[in-house]
Amino acid sequence: MARGAEAFAQLGTELDKATQKQLDRGARLVELLKQPQYRPMPVEQEVMVVFAGTQGFLDDVPINRVQEFQNSFLQYVDSSAPAVRQSLLSKPELTKEVEEQLRQALNDFVHALPRALRAPGEEPPLRALP
Repeated sequence: MARGAEAFAQLGTELDKATQKQLDRGARLVELLKQPQYRPMPVEQEVMVVFAGTQGFLDDVPINRVQEFQNSFLQYVDSSAPAVRQSLLSKPELTKEVEEQLRQALNDFVHALPRALRAPGEEPPLRALP
């Protein structure tokens, strides 16, 4: 399987920027979906991190730091925005209201900790999204 991924990555160097961006986002989503064996993530946390990934909040995070972003963001939500998790627990659907809360928590997190997820000299910096 690793050979297939390498060949696919090599093909990526020949693609246009939009396609490459989609492939890069997909690689980050794969990292988000990895979970330790016998320790599944609660559904509300999965919703939060997959939302972050699909909405572009991880686009600037180096792939090898995606798990760190995920863990830091979930800790941030528990300590600074617990209403987001509670909303997802009480309503098992991503309503407009919950989506707005989640987007706000992500923007606040990115503004509060942009350098925590980059090694010195790593670019580009994280950015908040509308």
